[in-house]
Amino acid sequence: MDVVSTDSAVDRTAPEADVRTVELRIEGMTCAACVGRVERKLRKLDGVDATVNLATERATVRHPAGVPVTTLVETVQKAGYGATEIRPAGAGDTGDEATSDDTALRRLRTRMAVALILFIPLADLSLAMSLVPSLRFPYWQWVVVALALPVVGWAAWPFHRTAVTNLRHGTTSMDTLVSLGVLSASAWSLGGMAFVDGRSTLTGWDAVLHPSGPLYLEVAAGVTTFVLAGRYFEARARRTAGRVMRSLAALGSDEVTLLRDGGEDRVPVGRLRVGDRFLVRPGERIAADGVVETGRAAVDTSAMTGESVPAEVGPGDPVTGGTIPSGGRLVVLAEQVGADTRLARMIAAVERAQTEKSATQRLVDRVSSVFVPVVLGLALLTVAGWLLGGAGWVGAVGPAIAVVIIACPCALGLATPTALMVATGRGAELGIFVKGHRALEATRAADTVVLDKTGTLTTGRMTVVDVAATGGDTAALLARAAAVESGSEHAIAAAIRAHAGPDVAAVEDFAALPGLGARGVVGGRTVVVGRPPDDTGPLADRVAEWEAAGHTVVAVHVDDALAGVIALADPVKESAPVAVAELVAMGLRPVLLTGDRPAAAHAVARACGIDDVVAGALPDDKVAHVRALQGTGRTVAMVGDGVNDAAALAAADLGIAVGSGTDVALEAADVVLVRDDLRVLPATVELARATMSTIRGNLWWAFGYNTAAIPVAMAGLLNPLLAGAAMALSSFLVVTNSLRLRRAASWADEALGGTRTPAGEEPTDYVEARP
Repeated sequence: MDVVSTDSAVDRTAPEADVRTVELRIEGMTCAACVGRVERKLRKLDGVDATVNLATERATVRHPAGVPVTTLVETVQKAGYGATEIRPAGAGDTGDEATSDDTALRRLRTRMAVALILFIPLADLSLAMSLVPSLRFPYWQWVVVALALPVVGWAAWPFHRTAVTNLRHGTTSMDTLVSLGVLSASAWSLGGMAFVDGRSTLTGWDAVLHPSGPLYLEVAAGVTTFVLAGRYFEARARRTAGRVMRSLAALGSDEVTLLRDGGEDRVPVGRLRVGDRFLVRPGERIAADGVVETGRAAVDTSAMTGESVPAEVGPGDPVTGGTIPSGGRLVVLAEQVGADTRLARMIAAVERAQTEKSATQRLVDRVSSVFVPVVLGLALLTVAGWLLGGAGWVGAVGPAIAVVIIACPCALGLATPTALMVATGRGAELGIFVKGHRALEATRAADTVVLDKTGTLTTGRMTVVDVAATGGDTAALLARAAAVESGSEHAIAAAIRAHAGPDVAAVEDFAALPGLGARGVVGGRTVVVGRPPDDTGPLADRVAEWEAAGHTVVAVHVDDALAGVIALADPVKESAPVAVAELVAMGLRPVLLTGDRPAAAHAVARACGIDDVVAGALPDDKVAHVRALQGTGRTVAMVGDGVNDAAALAAADLGIAVGSGTDVALEAADVVLVRDDLRVLPATVELARATMSTIRGNLWWAFGYNTAAIPVAMAGLLNPLLAGAAMALSSFLVVTNSLRLRRAASWADEALGGTRTPAGEEPTDYVEARP
């Protein structure tokens, strides 16, 4: 896929026609320092520009034709990271990557579990043996070491491996600090245990202020356990980005039936070219964008437009790849194939939008890239200062270890994951699923909520809303229409059958009329259900009224005479007007953005109290409208449920998907409304704001704590034991601050029950939503 570079270096060194784009999968990155290192190494090559995405672990590289991909891969590998080229593939080829992600996550979870299981008894035993020497038993040292070594060695191995790799390339990362803290605390503790029998026994506060023995092993194991926990929850959130791409790719076709030399040839979709004619059978996905040559069918376009009513297509009508025809077979002339199809452009839009997020984490890692070497420098300065002061190695190494331990990023690693965990639990109580923090960063300033229509504000299911008969017998009219529609799978047919009830007459000589409706014989009379004629006689006013309201109108003919008309609509959810009113009360501007007809869109907008309406918007139009709002300085939250909403959900500052929607929309969004009740939408915005505020507070505390505690440790006022305790206290405070999110949007508990009493106002009655 084409990704536009933000750097003009490529254009200055090579003609645009000679520039190629390749995607590389990067392994071994842990922070923004790694991202910057990979980008800098690649950009040192002549004419090369690179953008690396930590969330998806991919690099999009634009390079001259004279620079082979193998050179790019070797450059990344020389920087200390793994790299493989990502080749274009069908939907069926995404399983290996998914399996790789799941395997890595399971390994990380296993390391975290082992570290936690061993850390708990190690902490108890280590403290007891150090503070109460009378409890020591023969060979107790070996028990402590046996508990500690798997944690500081095997469980912490990823940190050690990355630290060694960074050392070989003359760089540092947060893993360097973690590894150094764990190893130094472990080495100091083992040394103390080796000479413990020859030293005087200390008790009480003397043991605390001047510890010996295994106490630092508990600190080393604690650092490993806390950081592994943070890494695990971060990795679980990052895995979502790859699943979005796989869900979108699943909408494409793997194979297509080409029509050549009067015969049919089933080939991989990659061999389809512009100008080829291909066959689409009922229920198959259309393989590419094109124009119908022959055949008629009802095409389910909900994946691309959100329109709940299938579109009738015939010769000369355009069709879109990824949509599904029913009721007839089509012969299509391919006009857009491969990366040029609307579906492929949608996938590219989602990926580009995801790449643009995560400003807070980039800030954290940028600070960390400077923080780590500064801490190491301060530790060396501490050793030198105490040696010059005559303290000797024993007196100098202790404060230096305290500096490294107090700076270990446990609180920093827990700042975001713990807040997300609590927010997820609180959201589950309200019917909200918070998936990640990256797009929540701008929600504190959110001032615009863009809402899709079909399936979001409406139920997404066609229902009969009115019936009119020329003879006045609407029950007989419905019974005949339902009998004919019993042989059809169309969404309109299902709505008519559901409205008429289970008892319908038998139909004979049924025939589907592609593009026109259905015909059958009911009770000896020929009944046709389909489009209304231009002249509906005495029912013309009713038909005009229905069409003005955005309803779909179906005519019923009996023996070639108009017997009546039926109006169908996608009804507005009873909770939608309440939710919109709440959003307005919160100072947010609601906008209705839909691919449906203008009449239907404005009817829904009037029912919900929305003034701004954009109708007839295709997926890329929705993205363009979101971008336009952002261009005017607005912070946009997008609410949708369909595949057609996926790109807009990813492009918005906050993507919110309705739980009854498609898998792609659920994966692309940052927040999912599990409960099919839009009254939870205002609570979603409030919870998102509270979550981001908590994350920022946690990060400020984590950095501030390190900044204040390091000088104290350098002065020798904070030995490694107290440093470890302070580190644990810092993590405890971060977790406690995150737990406050359990009370976020507390008013929603009562509101979802039917009423809400805003502070300082009289109770407001709400309409109860049907389950």
